[in-house]
Amino acid sequence: MNWIDKILNWYFTKDSLPYWCILIVDCTILYVAGVFTYWLVNRGAGTLGAITQLNHTLLIYIIISLIGFRLFRTYSGIIRYSSFVDLQRVAMGNVVSMFLVMVATAIIKLVPSSLLVHMRYVQIILMFAIATLIMWGLRVLVKLLHDVATSSSRAKRTLIYGVNDDGVGLAKNIRTQKPNRFKLKGFISNASSGNHHILFGEKVYPADENLLGVIKLQDIEAVLISPLLNKEFRRNQALQDLLINAGVKIYMQESAKEWEAGKENVNVAQLKEVSVEDLLPRDEIEVDLKSVAELLENKKVLITGSAGSIGSEIVRQVASFRPAAMMLIDQAETPQHDIRLMMSKEWPTISCETVVTSICNASRMEAIFSSFKPDYVFHAAAYKHVPMMEDNPCESVQNNVLGTKIIADLSDRYGVKKFVMVSTDKAVNPTNVMGCSKRICEIYVQALNKQSKTQYVTTRFGNVLGSNGSVIPLFREQIRNGGPLTVTHPDIIRYFMLIPEACKLVLEAGTKGKGGEIFVFDMGEPVRIADLAKRMIKLSGVPNIKIEFTGLRDGEKLYEEVLGAEEDTITSFHEKIRIAKVNEYDYETVSCSIAELIEVSHQYDNMATVKKMKEIVPEYISNNSVYSVLDKK
Repeated sequence: MNWIDKILNWYFTKDSLPYWCILIVDCTILYVAGVFTYWLVNRGAGTLGAITQLNHTLLIYIIISLIGFRLFRTYSGIIRYSSFVDLQRVAMGNVVSMFLVMVATAIIKLVPSSLLVHMRYVQIILMFAIATLIMWGLRVLVKLLHDVATSSSRAKRTLIYGVNDDGVGLAKNIRTQKPNRFKLKGFISNASSGNHHILFGEKVYPADENLLGVIKLQDIEAVLISPLLNKEFRRNQALQDLLINAGVKIYMQESAKEWEAGKENVNVAQLKEVSVEDLLPRDEIEVDLKSVAELLENKKVLITGSAGSIGSEIVRQVASFRPAAMMLIDQAETPQHDIRLMMSKEWPTISCETVVTSICNASRMEAIFSSFKPDYVFHAAAYKHVPMMEDNPCESVQNNVLGTKIIADLSDRYGVKKFVMVSTDKAVNPTNVMGCSKRICEIYVQALNKQSKTQYVTTRFGNVLGSNGSVIPLFREQIRNGGPLTVTHPDIIRYFMLIPEACKLVLEAGTKGKGGEIFVFDMGEPVRIADLAKRMIKLSGVPNIKIEFTGLRDGEKLYEEVLGAEEDTITSFHEKIRIAKVNEYDYETVSCSIAELIEVSHQYDNMATVKKMKEIVPEYISNNSVYSVLDKK
């Protein structure tokens, strides 16, 4: 069979046949069908005796049939990629040709001639029916041979989760994709009504405990998730665990595109092997970006912390709204350089200045505000790592509190329309220095809002997936190094949100806020970090990686609160955004206390600095920290 393989490989690596070759083949098929039909009636002797006249007649029929072939362009398709549409065109072309031949036959009967044979109408119908079947069979055979010749032995044996339009679209795409990445072996039904049916020649299996047996029996290597069922699959923890424990690779549409599922043809190329963040349950977040665009278009926007995880995404989203100019501030040189390159490449028409400096540099900030005169300020710059700030409370005050005060005061002085600060859920009933420093920032800008024409808005949310220094990149690095994965406590939980979604909510809350609000984001369902670690180990395919519990770090608590115990919320313009009702403070009192705090911080006495922070924020009770002694009465 090697010579057959060589012929197939030679043929299928060449360009498609020219149209005249296909036309000659179809005409030959029509001729053979005509001879065969005549032989059925007249048998061998009658056919041989009239072969010359029969050839003349069939030649006329073939010439007439060229009209039908031309009308439906039956010869224009690439045979190896024949589809139902191509078969339909062949059938329609032959039907038209058959009627034209029948008309020609009626005319021929009126003119007696010894050069032609007279075929009855039933013979003509049979002749074209046979020709159509052979033409179909040839195209299907060539397509099957092409699929066999080009199929990859490395194609993963695959099930599709979802018996819906998107699932069917994925199945079609699998069959046409070259080279083959996946080999369809069946479907997983998300509803009992579709179970045990046959689709695309493959069985539909229920998503129950028997699925594991199917996976082992069929040697399934991959499961593709229908994009319209991403949300449902994320919430189906049992099915996820079954697939992961069975060693099956899971493929889903990229998160940035998934909300467009169903609006365009589903493409297997858009699917990627899942990482753990793809499996975290979350809902689509709808944001009124039109109103955001109307406010920011042709405005001057200043963004601090522009090179950070949140700040850089705010930069991208603001740039898409075509502001008049952008001023980007960050003290991290290399990441800021990356932002500069990104802006020049993706938004070259936007006037954008990237500045490497600290927000604590008051004279530099004054010069920037004086020359740039921003309309909107998005303040994302902050020290945010809890253990680091627990060891460096004076720096935490000077960067987070003093830096925020400088930017907020300049916003008031230079007539900024709106100042939007990015805060954290760690500011609620803080147990660490970082959370307390952000709560002090919230208190200051909320108090300043009462006596300023500038509208000061605070946005508060939890962890974002994939941010610099967050747990998922850390676990990924530990897996690459062979483990162990370090988790502080078996019961520690956190809330997670995608960076783009969080930033969209920041923009909407910031632009729609009237001033003085602390907006709280709905972070969805909490995630147990130990479970997250276990799942990442299973998804990695690396066996025997252990989880090591290291104990809570200084200032860390088991769970983050979005609202304090005595706080309440009221609804806002968005179901995912609520407004926190918090204790508000007199500006003069707050300003005086913060000035004292900043002065103390420059003495670099950690205990004295934290003591003053606790005076400003009475609900700040240290947890697992050396500063707990300050809480003892």
